[in-house]
Amino acid sequence: MFIDWLTVSQEFDHDLPVVCDVFTITVDAHTSEHLTTRQPRFKHQGSFSSLIMISVQGRKVRVEGNPSRFNRLDNLFGLPSIPQCLAVYNSILAEYGLPPFTPCTRIEYRQGEEGSRAQVWSDGCCIERIDLTTNVGVGEGNVLAYLRGLSSQRIGHSIGYLFPNGRTVDWTASGKRKGGARLQYRKGYDKGFEMAQNLLPKIKRLFGDDSDEYRYVCDLRDYCTAHGVVRFEQELKAEFLTREGLRFYGLFDESRFLTIHDEFLRTDQRLQVTAMDLMTISQTLIDKGVCNNTKAANTTAMYAFNWMHGQSFDFTKSQVQTHRARLRKIGIDIANQCDHSRFTPVIVAQAREVTKTFDLPVPSWYRSAVAPLRAVA
Repeated sequence: MFIDWLTVSQEFDHDLPVVCDVFTITVDAHTSEHLTTRQPRFKHQGSFSSLIMISVQGRKVRVEGNPSRFNRLDNLFGLPSIPQCLAVYNSILAEYGLPPFTPCTRIEYRQGEEGSRAQVWSDGCCIERIDLTTNVGVGEGNVLAYLRGLSSQRIGHSIGYLFPNGRTVDWTASGKRKGGARLQYRKGYDKGFEMAQNLLPKIKRLFGDDSDEYRYVCDLRDYCTAHGVVRFEQELKAEFLTREGLRFYGLFDESRFLTIHDEFLRTDQRLQVTAMDLMTISQTLIDKGVCNNTKAANTTAMYAFNWMHGQSFDFTKSQVQTHRARLRKIGIDIANQCDHSRFTPVIVAQAREVTKTFDLPVPSWYRSAVAPLRAVA
């Protein structure tokens, strides 16, 4: 796992330097007292079209961007920890004479304006958004079949949606388009295809198709294609971080992010996808130990066939709940609307050549991300 996006902020106990050419000062009209200084958000440009966004409002600094991508051609493999990401941000802040982000040591509850909620304040860095990412390999030529099967799985109440090109799956409450994910937004996609569509044209435009940079990215695309790289990403939003006690950096165990991310990576635990060794639903139910006799397996299989032909079910009935639970153990959820592009009346047994692996070898020629030596204070 590594971090693909990080938005953080910190409020300091002293005035901050002006780093913009134009800024706004708020003054009390009656006393002429200088209340606040607001500076517009600006971009800090790195090499290879990478950038970080910075804003300074009064005594508060906010930074957002992809620290794993900064000053790099790609982010296929990135920075795995928050301290390394903050080291990237702190090295940038130092260039503007701004103070570095530091871990929190305490939090306080401050009374807001009359009628408003109390405000939570901390003396350190607050995380507003963090994106966790993992690459998995499913084998060359298996990515589309894997994503198609993955889209049939639910995550809690979120329904999988397969994009029209078959290259991306995401999970939202509606199960249709991106949006409606208030706490977490999760997706999986074909990394090689994404690089070919987005990164390669940009590198070609910047450096030309005969440059070392372009050839390097082509090699990365070919690497992703050869290993069938599927990228799992989940965005943890501010409300989720607050609810889970993961907002105040330094006051929680960072390993909790691994636990949360592992739950997402187990989405395909019941999924079995390949292009060979077809079995009927009844056979699969028996072979997997879901049913212990042919009669029970055939009865449950009929629910799947009826579902495929458009029948709806009353899920308040215990019998329907029982058959749904059995089918979910082999990756079929009859509570979802049947998508005939993803469902067939056979289950595909998992074969060795499409077994998902997390042990993707990092090529010896890969230009890995390196965090600056400047540590988080």
